[in-house]
Amino acid sequence: MDDIDVRILDALRRDGRASITAVAESAHVSRANAYARVARLVDEGVITGFTAKLDPRKSGRASSAYVTLRVDQSEWHDLRDTLGRIPEVEHFALVGGDFDVILLVRARDNEDLRRVILEELTSIPSVRDTKTSLVFEDHDLR
Repeated sequence: MDDIDVRILDALRRDGRASITAVAESAHVSRANAYARVARLVDEGVITGFTAKLDPRKSGRASSAYVTLRVDQSEWHDLRDTLGRIPEVEHFALVGGDFDVILLVRARDNEDLRRVILEELTSIPSVRDTKTSLVFEDHDLR
């Protein structure tokens, strides 16, 4: 990766729907160069997909929380698959520190959030403990 690749990635992070022409202009390269580089970044797995950013409230997910889990680490692969099947879990990561996993949970409302945490997450056999921090306001920086 060089500076041009970084500029291309920055342009796509700002607007994943940007045309190759717009990406090329933003990165200060030719359209053909931008096209070839984007294709290479996709082939190499640097770019793993293109998605739409959603406003959680306007898309029906008005309640959000970061939930930390302490888990039986030997069960991480099964836990990863289980968390991936819970639609309200928007993101999760295996981390080091006082807890093992952190999740971003987005639900319709507080009642739905409560259901996800107290019924779905705590019923997973490898989950030993949860802590929940409600999100009052959040901002995407990129």
